[in-house]
Amino acid sequence: MKTNLYIVNEIKPLDITVKVTDAQLMFNELTYTHFPVIKDKIYLGCISETDIRCFETNKSLQSYQYALEGFFVRKNSNWLDILEAFAQNNSNIMPVLDDNNQYLGFCELGDIMNLFNETPFLSEPGNILIVEKGILDYSFSEIAQIVESNNAKVLGLFISNMENDVAQITMKISDSDINNIVQTFRRYSYNIVSKHHEDSFLTNLKERSQYLEKYLNI
Repeated sequence: MKTNLYIVNEIKPLDITVKVTDAQLMFNELTYTHFPVIKDKIYLGCISETDIRCFETNKSLQSYQYALEGFFVRKNSNWLDILEAFAQNNSNIMPVLDDNNQYLGFCELGDIMNLFNETPFLSEPGNILIVEKGILDYSFSEIAQIVESNNAKVLGLFISNMENDVAQITMKISDSDINNIVQTFRRYSYNIVSKHHEDSFLTNLKERSQYLEKYLNI
């Protein structure tokens, strides 16, 4: 996926000499959390909307250069790296620099998220399965082997949570007999986090529980 196709350069960055009041007006017109600031065509960093509201309006951005946040990505960064940069900096725009540190423009969070929507993980039909296992005990190769041994394919997977030495793995699996896959994961000591109507184990457990409750109430 060519992320450089999504670089926005029609909107000019703020110059460091711009008055705070003008920068505030710019934020009023746009919906960005941050905006790039340059000096002599050199990228200095981003000013946040939260900060700009606290500055004295009669001063220039030069007086508040210390508040600039220096995050950016390269023009050849892949979309996952860009998405990670968005998450780490709590921004909905990401400045893009070339290999010589020249400012090229910025990417918008919505455009990069749309790239994610085009991946098979979201666009292809399938089942979402979430499992848990000890951090030292799970492996992606084992997970793929479990899925493929049940005549299914992994469309995507990632670590969705990691807490108390337990890793939670979210995966999307091509349309298949999800019940057999779930039971195989249990045999390999994975805890099943997601709920599935086809899960015969839970169905049988519920039926036995209801039978026991009925028996105890006799």
